[in-house]
Amino acid sequence: MVNRALQGFLTTTYGEDVWAEVRSQAGLTFDDFEAMLRYPDAMTSACFHAAAHVLHKDLGALLEDFGIWLVTDRHLEPLRRLLRFSGAHFEDFLYALEDLDERGRLVLPDLDLPQITVTRADGGRFLIDAAWPLPGAGAILTGCLRAMADDYGTLAFVNLGTIAENGMERLDIQLFDAAFSKGRRFELAQVRR
Repeated sequence: MVNRALQGFLTTTYGEDVWAEVRSQAGLTFDDFEAMLRYPDAMTSACFHAAAHVLHKDLGALLEDFGIWLVTDRHLEPLRRLLRFSGAHFEDFLYALEDLDERGRLVLPDLDLPQITVTRADGGRFLIDAAWPLPGAGAILTGCLRAMADDYGTLAFVNLGTIAENGMERLDIQLFDAAFSKGRRFELAQVRR
């Protein structure tokens, strides 16, 4: 799923020619990832690095953009809705991140999401630890959380902090104003038009 999403991000944001160059530089022998197939982590990592090289972007910045796209692209509205079911407020959403891996596996048993631990600190501050076999979970999560804070209308500072030797990546989130703006409309029942 991550590979297919990366392909979607690159083709919709930058075009098919960029995806073709990324495929070539990553050494892929096929045109498209299949959403339900498992691919080696090394192949995913090669695609991340090739995309950063082709686009002349820092890898962390590219992965953060990818995280934002996962939440904001109109074709991925079901993912946004799934995330918004985590709570009525952004703070509720943050606490629910610890269950994200299990909830994802209910829908797709082979889905491999980061293991997330949320710790509340003083003064509206949260520390989020994310462990994933591939480096980059923290940058992707940073983008997702920034987009979700906007979605909820919350003013928050999301910063990717340290990366431990065991691959654990830590995010530092400071909530400033839970009702900073109106946020995007969300209703439990999806309105069909």
